[in-house]
Amino acid sequence: MGVAVDLAIFTVQEARLELLLIRMKREPYTGQWALPGGRIRGDETVEQAATRELYEKAGLQQVYLEQLYTFSEPSRDPRARCISVAHMALIRGDAPLRTTDKYSGIGWFPVTRLPPLAFDHKAMADYAIKRLRAKLEWSDVARNLLDKTFTLGELQRLYEAILGKRLDARNFQRRAVAIGMVKDTGKMRTGQAYRPARLYRFA
Repeated sequence: MGVAVDLAIFTVQEARLELLLIRMKREPYTGQWALPGGRIRGDETVEQAATRELYEKAGLQQVYLEQLYTFSEPSRDPRARCISVAHMALIRGDAPLRTTDKYSGIGWFPVTRLPPLAFDHKAMADYAIKRLRAKLEWSDVARNLLDKTFTLGELQRLYEAILGKRLDARNFQRRAVAIGMVKDTGKMRTGQAYRPARLYRFA
């Protein structure tokens, strides 16, 4: 029996929450899309394997990465019995991507329009989306998808993209300040078409 890691890698682009997928070459999933991942080596911890696979399969380093859940359904991999420890990673959308020649493509997909996924990766993706949305309620996980300073409007649009729904601007922005989520930097964003906006950072 093998043990693997799989990675649900998210970004927000053009007001959409998107998931990174790679395209399979090998049977039985030739041509299908999947989450990046692979088997754990004999001298690795789960965390080390996830970090290595993140770099080898997507060219990404030093990004937010957390363990999610262990998927152990006996039939999840039709080739051989394999348990997978799913992880979630968050990156900004301008990060350059690459994958190995074991795969025929790599790309971002809106989470609302995912193609059919290999293995049990749809279940993994759904679980990761649910975890990300839940973490917005009690953590500053959104900091991994924004610049160090941002306007409250930018923060709201990020939340809307992740949650998949519109938020009341006045209530959202007032609450973000009231609960101490963000801190005023004392600086303004200027030089754009709309009026200057106050810049904040995560507290």
